[in-house]
Order: sequence, then C-alpha cells, then structure tokens
Amino acid sequence: MTEKESFLDALKNRILLFDGAMGTEIQKYDPAPEDFPNNQDGFNDGLILTHPDWIKQIHRNYLDAGADCIETNSFGSNKIKLDEYGFGDQTVDFNKKIALLASEVCAEYSDTTRFVIGSMGPTGYLPSSDDPDLGQKPLDEIREAFELQAEGLILGGVDALLIETSQDILEVKLVIEACHNAMSKTGKKVAIISNTTLDQYGKMLLGTNIQSAYTTVSDMGIDVFGLNCSTGPIEMNPSVQWLDEQNEHNLLVVPNAGMPENQGGKAVYKMTPEKMADALGDFIDQYNKVRIIGGCCGTNPEHIQSLRKIIDEKASSIKG
Repeated sequence: MTEKESFLDALKNRILLFDGAMGTEIQKYDPAPEDFPNNQDGFNDGLILTHPDWIKQIHRNYLDAGADCIETNSFGSNKIKLDEYGFGDQTVDFNKKIALLASEVCAEYSDTTRFVIGSMGPTGYLPSSDDPDLGQKPLDEIREAFELQAEGLILGGVDALLIETSQDILEVKLVIEACHNAMSKTGKKVAIISNTTLDQYGKMLLGTNIQSAYTTVSDMGIDVFGLNCSTGPIEMNPSVQWLDEQNEHNLLVVPNAGMPENQGGKAVYKMTPEKMADALGDFIDQYNKVRIIGGCCGTNPEHIQSLRKIIDEKASSIKG
C-alpha cells in the first residue's frame, strides 16, 4: 500500500481546490428545530449527531464536483461555542467525530488523494477590543477553547487545520498557539492555514490591515496564509497582490460568490460559477503564491465544478 501524499507535498505539486459553503447546503434540507440536537435550531455542527447522512452527502457533492479538500462541519465547534449548546465538555470527542466522518467520505474516493481540512471559526469574542461584553473573555480561555477543538480534529485525522473567517488578529494568534499546543499533545503534526477576513477596503473588523495582519502571524509556524469570506474575489485583489509580492507563504483565496446583496433582509450572492472561475483563474495566472482556491458564502457544487474546470485547463496548458 502506497503512503498517502501529504497535504504540503500536494500543495507544491499543484493548485488545490477547496469545497464551497456548508450552511446554505444544509438549508437545502429545510431542517426543522427537531432535526437538531435537543431541538436547538441552527446548531449546524450538531447535525453530526442527528443527521450525519446530510453532512456526508454534502461532502460527497463537493468531492464529486472536483474538490481536492473538504472542510469539516466544525466551524462553530470550539469549546466556547459548544458551551452555548451544552456540548462544551465534549469538545474533543465532538470534533474527533466530525473529522472522522469527513475522513470516511474521502476514503470513498480513490481517483486522487483527497484531504480533510479542520475548520476552526471564531469564538464571537473580540479580545483586541474594549467592548464591555465582547472584549472581556480571558485570553487563556480562548486559547484553551481552540486547543481542545484542534486536538479533536487532529485525532479525527485532519490533514490541516484551517483558522477561518477571522475578525480579530489577536484571536488568530491565540488559535495558532492552540494548534501548536494540540500538535504537541497529540504527537502529530499537521499543516496550519491562517486566514483573515477583510472588508471591501482591505481591513479586518477592528481596522487591522492586511500588512499588519500578515506581519503579526507570518513567523508563527503557519504553512499557508489566506483570505476567506466577507467579499467576492474582485475586492480581494489588492490584498492578494500585496501578499504575493512578499514571496513567502503559499496563499489561499476563498471568496464569497461576490459581494452580498440585501434582498428582503437576506444576504444574496449573485456571482455565477463561470464569473467566479474566471476571477480566480486570473489570480492563478497573476500570482504565483496562490496555491489554494475555493468558495465561501453563496457558493455551491456548481461553483466548485467551474473552479475545477479552470484549474484543469490551466494545468493542461502548462503541460502542453
């Protein structure tokens, strides 16, 4: 039996394609409160317990569309978030179960190596701020919340840990530290991907620009730096250009399907799969450090299928 190609080796050899949005795919099942653990409507991560078949099928749909990597359904599964639903004391086992499910789905595919990426979303607190509520969570508590999550994801077999949709650069630092601690505890090393989320002006929620964010974490033992969520690919271009000019870390670019439009109080994303593929294809052409692309809010298997096509076309033209 040949040894599985590592995530970082794959990153050297080709552009990797991540999957698309999870939440909107869950909504296609029209879940009712009773579909969630203890009738806790909106506890999407908890569907691992009540409807693992849904999550497996969403993973399969993205893999069938051509994704190289699927993100675990653990975006809100740090201990602080799980405490809100009464599962905080099960953080390690909960995340392990989520990662194992994704690993089982990947094992169904033998055409090429597929990777499981451990999704780690924010706590909802802003440790850098002076906000009387959001800025008062002890730093050690935040770090531990992510360390337990990372431990579970690693034990469940993820190939990389993805710090995503980050709003506060201090929290990002804490998560990176937590990931390293969890790797030391489990005795297993996996890649660390550190993402930030920028508005259309290139700044994080609390005003940190991309230069400051990157400088803050670039020497903390991360393997990939990236941008995800908040905007479409067009708005990300200046930041991606600056990051590429640093010529240091490999880059991830996972935008929304364009800027959200408010329709009846709901955010609607209108960028078509073709337009998104063209935009991200331009990134691949222009910026050598962009090694991962994928989709965030508003994207679905059709978007990923178009991104797969553009990656394959560019790979063929290089070989030709």
